[in-house]
Amino acid sequence: MVLRESILEGTIAVFNQKGLKFTMDDIARQLGISKKTIYTVFADKESLFLCMVDYLFDSIKECERQVTEDESLSTLEKVRKILGAMPERYRNIDFRQLYPLKEKYPSIYAKVQERLETGWEGTIALIEQGIREGVIRPVPIPLVKLMLEAALEQFFQSDILLRVDISYSQALEEIVEILVDGIAVRKP
Repeated sequence: MVLRESILEGTIAVFNQKGLKFTMDDIARQLGISKKTIYTVFADKESLFLCMVDYLFDSIKECERQVTEDESLSTLEKVRKILGAMPERYRNIDFRQLYPLKEKYPSIYAKVQERLETGWEGTIALIEQGIREGVIRPVPIPLVKLMLEAALEQFFQSDILLRVDISYSQALEEIVEILVDGIAVRKP
Protein backbone atom coordinates (compact mmCIF):
# COMPACT_ATOMS: atom_id res chain seq x y z
CA MET A 1 0.00 0.00 0.00
CA VAL A 2 1.34 3.42 -0.95
CA LEU A 3 2.14 5.79 1.92
CA ARG A 4 -0.62 8.25 0.94
CA GLU A 5 -3.25 5.50 0.86
CA SER A 6 -1.92 4.04 4.10
CA ILE A 7 -2.27 7.43 5.81
CA LEU A 8 -5.81 7.84 4.46
CA GLU A 9 -6.82 4.38 5.67
CA GLY A 10 -5.20 5.12 9.06
CA THR A 11 -7.10 8.41 9.23
CA ILE A 12 -10.37 6.61 8.57
CA ALA A 13 -9.62 4.15 11.38
CA VAL A 14 -8.71 6.95 13.81
CA PHE A 15 -11.75 9.01 12.76
CA ASN A 16 -13.93 6.01 13.51
CA GLN A 17 -12.54 5.93 17.06
CA LYS A 18 -12.33 9.66 17.83
CA GLY A 19 -14.55 11.46 15.35
CA LEU A 20 -13.50 14.93 14.24
CA LYS A 21 -11.31 15.32 17.34
CA PHE A 22 -8.56 13.10 15.95
CA THR A 23 -5.05 14.56 15.77
CA MET A 24 -2.07 13.95 13.51
CA ASP A 25 -0.41 12.32 16.55
CA ASP A 26 -3.32 9.86 16.71
CA ILE A 27 -2.80 8.91 13.06
CA ALA A 28 0.97 8.56 13.50
CA ARG A 29 0.39 6.28 16.51
CA GLN A 30 -2.18 4.23 14.59
CA LEU A 31 0.24 3.69 11.71
CA GLY A 32 3.43 3.39 13.72
CA ILE A 33 5.09 6.21 11.80
CA SER A 34 6.25 9.68 12.74
CA LYS A 35 4.01 12.69 12.48
CA LYS A 36 6.75 14.23 10.33
CA THR A 37 6.23 11.45 7.77
CA ILE A 38 2.53 12.34 7.55
CA TYR A 39 3.45 15.99 6.97
CA THR A 40 5.61 14.96 3.98
CA VAL A 41 2.37 13.87 2.30
CA PHE A 42 -0.26 16.21 3.80
CA ALA A 43 0.36 19.83 4.82
CA ASP A 44 -2.18 19.81 7.66
CA LYS A 45 -5.26 18.10 9.10
CA GLU A 46 -7.63 20.00 6.82
CA SER A 47 -5.81 19.01 3.61
CA LEU A 48 -5.69 15.41 4.89
CA PHE A 49 -9.41 15.49 5.61
CA LEU A 50 -10.16 16.98 2.16
CA CYS A 51 -8.22 14.13 0.54
CA MET A 52 -10.01 11.64 2.76
CA VAL A 53 -13.38 12.92 1.47
CA ASP A 54 -12.26 12.37 -2.12
CA TYR A 55 -10.78 8.99 -1.21
CA LEU A 56 -14.05 7.81 0.35
CA PHE A 57 -16.22 9.14 -2.47
CA ASP A 58 -13.88 7.65 -5.11
CA SER A 59 -14.25 4.28 -3.33
CA ILE A 60 -18.04 4.68 -3.43
CA LYS A 61 -17.88 5.50 -7.16
CA GLU A 62 -15.81 2.35 -7.73
CA CYS A 63 -18.44 0.36 -5.84
CA GLU A 64 -21.14 1.92 -8.05
CA ARG A 65 -19.17 0.99 -11.18
CA GLN A 66 -19.02 -2.65 -10.03
CA VAL A 67 -22.79 -2.68 -9.44
CA THR A 68 -23.45 -1.19 -12.89
CA GLU A 69 -21.29 -3.85 -14.55
CA ASP A 70 -22.82 -6.76 -12.62
CA GLU A 71 -24.88 -8.54 -15.27
CA SER A 72 -26.45 -10.87 -12.70
CA LEU A 73 -28.52 -7.97 -11.30
CA SER A 74 -31.77 -6.64 -12.72
CA THR A 75 -32.05 -2.92 -13.40
CA LEU A 76 -34.14 -2.39 -10.26
CA GLU A 77 -31.62 -4.33 -8.15
CA LYS A 78 -28.84 -2.18 -9.62
CA VAL A 79 -30.73 1.03 -8.77
CA ARG A 80 -31.27 -0.18 -5.20
CA LYS A 81 -27.59 -1.16 -4.80
CA ILE A 82 -26.15 1.91 -6.49
CA LEU A 83 -28.19 4.32 -4.34
CA GLY A 84 -26.87 2.61 -1.23
CA ALA A 85 -23.38 1.96 -2.55
CA MET A 86 -20.81 1.77 0.22
CA PRO A 87 -17.63 -0.29 0.07
CA GLU A 88 -17.84 -3.14 2.56
CA ARG A 89 -14.68 -2.02 4.37
CA TYR A 90 -16.36 1.32 5.22
CA ARG A 91 -19.75 0.00 6.36
CA ASN A 92 -18.76 0.20 10.03
CA ILE A 93 -17.45 3.77 9.95
CA ASP A 94 -19.39 5.91 12.39
CA PHE A 95 -20.36 8.73 10.01
CA ARG A 96 -22.73 9.99 12.73
CA GLN A 97 -19.70 11.79 14.14
CA LEU A 98 -19.63 14.10 11.11
CA TYR A 99 -22.58 16.26 12.09
CA PRO A 100 -20.40 19.12 13.47
CA LEU A 101 -18.50 19.20 10.15
CA LYS A 102 -20.39 22.17 8.66
CA GLU A 103 -19.64 24.35 11.67
CA LYS A 104 -16.06 23.27 12.44
CA TYR A 105 -14.69 22.60 8.94
CA PRO A 106 -16.78 24.53 6.38
CA SER A 107 -14.35 23.87 3.50
CA ILE A 108 -14.51 20.12 4.13
CA TYR A 109 -18.29 20.27 4.43
CA ALA A 110 -18.38 22.13 1.08
CA LYS A 111 -16.30 19.32 -0.46
CA VAL A 112 -18.70 16.67 0.91
CA GLN A 113 -21.64 18.66 -0.45
CA GLU A 114 -19.96 18.99 -3.86
CA ARG A 115 -19.29 15.26 -4.04
CA LEU A 116 -22.88 14.46 -3.00
CA GLU A 117 -24.24 16.66 -5.77
CA THR A 118 -22.03 15.36 -8.61
CA GLY A 119 -21.38 12.04 -10.31
CA TRP A 120 -25.02 11.06 -10.72
CA GLU A 121 -24.82 10.20 -14.44
CA GLY A 122 -24.71 6.42 -13.95
CA THR A 123 -27.52 6.41 -11.42
CA ILE A 124 -29.70 8.63 -13.61
CA ALA A 125 -29.03 6.37 -16.61
CA LEU A 126 -30.10 3.32 -14.57
CA ILE A 127 -33.31 5.02 -13.41
CA GLU A 128 -34.07 6.03 -17.00
CA GLN A 129 -33.42 2.43 -18.10
CA GLY A 130 -35.77 1.20 -15.38
CA ILE A 131 -38.46 3.58 -16.61
CA ARG A 132 -37.99 2.34 -20.20
CA GLU A 133 -38.19 -1.29 -18.97
CA GLY A 134 -41.37 -0.52 -17.03
CA VAL A 135 -39.93 -1.53 -13.63
CA ILE A 136 -39.75 2.06 -12.40
CA ARG A 137 -42.71 4.32 -12.79
CA PRO A 138 -42.10 7.60 -14.62
CA VAL A 139 -40.84 9.97 -11.93
CA PRO A 140 -39.08 13.32 -12.11
CA ILE A 141 -35.50 12.10 -11.73
CA PRO A 142 -34.24 15.47 -10.43
CA LEU A 143 -36.63 15.03 -7.47
CA VAL A 144 -35.29 11.53 -6.70
CA LYS A 145 -31.76 12.95 -6.80
CA LEU A 146 -32.77 15.90 -4.61
CA MET A 147 -34.44 13.63 -2.04
CA LEU A 148 -31.39 11.41 -1.63
CA GLU A 149 -28.97 14.35 -1.61
CA ALA A 150 -31.05 16.20 0.99
CA ALA A 151 -31.27 13.15 3.24
CA LEU A 152 -27.53 12.50 3.07
CA GLU A 153 -26.78 16.17 3.62
CA GLN A 154 -28.87 16.12 6.79
CA PHE A 155 -26.73 13.25 8.07
CA PHE A 156 -23.70 15.54 7.80
CA GLN A 157 -25.22 18.65 9.36
CA SER A 158 -27.44 17.42 12.15
CA ASP A 159 -27.25 14.88 14.92
CA ILE A 160 -30.35 13.02 13.66
CA LEU A 161 -28.51 9.69 13.40
CA LEU A 162 -27.30 9.97 16.99
CA ARG A 163 -30.74 11.00 18.24
CA VAL A 164 -32.46 8.11 16.46
CA ASP A 165 -29.55 5.79 17.36
CA ILE A 166 -29.13 4.41 13.88
CA SER A 167 -25.90 3.94 11.95
CA TYR A 168 -25.21 5.75 8.70
CA SER A 169 -25.33 2.43 6.81
CA GLN A 170 -28.68 1.47 8.37
CA ALA A 171 -30.14 4.91 7.66
CA LEU A 172 -28.90 4.80 4.07
CA GLU A 173 -30.49 1.36 3.58
CA GLU A 174 -33.81 2.65 4.96
CA ILE A 175 -33.76 5.72 2.72
CA VAL A 176 -32.92 3.66 -0.35
CA GLU A 177 -35.72 1.23 0.47
CA ILE A 178 -38.20 4.09 0.83
CA LEU A 179 -37.02 5.75 -2.38
CA VAL A 180 -36.86 2.61 -4.51
CA ASP A 181 -40.10 1.12 -3.25
CA GLY A 182 -41.67 4.50 -3.89
CA ILE A 183 -40.52 4.61 -7.53
CA ALA A 184 -40.96 0.92 -8.38
CA VAL A 185 -44.00 -0.03 -10.43
CA ARG A 186 -46.66 -1.30 -8.06
CA LYS A 187 -48.00 -4.72 -8.87
CA PRO A 188 -51.78 -5.07 -8.58
